[in-house]
Amino acid sequence: MTEDAGQATFFDGKSNRRRTVTLRLGPELEICENGAPIASWPWDWVRRVDSPKSQLRLRCANAHDLARLDIQDEALAQRIVVRCTRLDVEDSRGKSGTGRIIAWSLAATVSIVLIGLYGVPLLADRVAPLLPQSIEARLGDMVDNQVKTIFGRRTCDAVDGQKAFSKMVAKLESAGGMHMPLQAAVLDSGVKNAIALPGGKVYLFRGLLNEAKNADEIAGVLGHELGHVHHRDSMRRLLQTGGTSFLLGLLFGDVTGAGAVIVATRTLLEASYSREAEVKADGFAIDTMHKLGRPAAPMAELLVRMTGPQRGKGIDILASHPFSEDRLARMKKIEIQKPGEPILDAEEWAALKAICNQPAEPSPATKDSHEKPATEKTP
Repeated sequence: MTEDAGQATFFDGKSNRRRTVTLRLGPELEICENGAPIASWPWDWVRRVDSPKSQLRLRCANAHDLARLDIQDEALAQRIVVRCTRLDVEDSRGKSGTGRIIAWSLAATVSIVLIGLYGVPLLADRVAPLLPQSIEARLGDMVDNQVKTIFGRRTCDAVDGQKAFSKMVAKLESAGGMHMPLQAAVLDSGVKNAIALPGGKVYLFRGLLNEAKNADEIAGVLGHELGHVHHRDSMRRLLQTGGTSFLLGLLFGDVTGAGAVIVATRTLLEASYSREAEVKADGFAIDTMHKLGRPAAPMAELLVRMTGPQRGKGIDILASHPFSEDRLARMKKIEIQKPGEPILDAEEWAALKAICNQPAEPSPATKDSHEKPATEKTP
């Protein structure tokens, strides 16, 4: 005999729609909507699901995994409970459903990691050369802002030093056949480094300039960074690291991808290009210096002086940069026999070395007001 027992809320597991249904208690638990049966659960297959104390929540072991029945009426709930012979028994189907969810979650995680490690770098190699320079310039501005947040926004611009620096960059730009507009500057930071950013931005750090003994050492370093600009290595690395960081960030809740730009910028600051990219940038620097009639080896001599012998200090295959002594040996083997005119004369080199020490020439507005030192750059 079947009898109408009362109302409940039903979720069929296929949509999030709440359905008000009537329950009929008979040989099976019959679920009806508008008087018509829509589901029938055998009593032996009805299982309890965790729920608030104010209601009884049920599922059926042979129905959709997500199908649920919520019963608020306490008297109705008791009448149902006494008919369920296996209400609190965990069955293999329930366990397998949970297992499937875990398995699919693990598979999705592994897929994201594999895409980040292999798919994104491959895609970046294909996309970077095709990006319009306007887009690369906008991305470069974002990275530039991060760089100046880390190292400070003051650039060295003493008049004579800036003239010498601009002359050196112009010669390298012309000899290298650069097609992308360059924005080069000396950044007032004690870090011994030089970096190339997307969009043709190149920074020489004061710390590295102070280490140099002659103009050829700095010209070679700048030539190397121009090589990265020419090959769009910075853009490629930004896409690789930023894309991978964004995907991995999704796994840990960074749905906005805000950390991706920061991680990618720090990667560029560490100059973590592939060894192949570093060798190609060295080749660009060598060719550019030779076109100017100048030796390329001084750049490597500067690096050896800063790093000391590197071979034997770590696992070779893990080093992104070629060892400094190997770079020096390569450059000496193909050195030019008769050097041409110096890129900078002695006076210009001295001015460049002092670019961060000399006061910049004040603008007309600054001459009339002494509220701000003339050497300060406005952020």
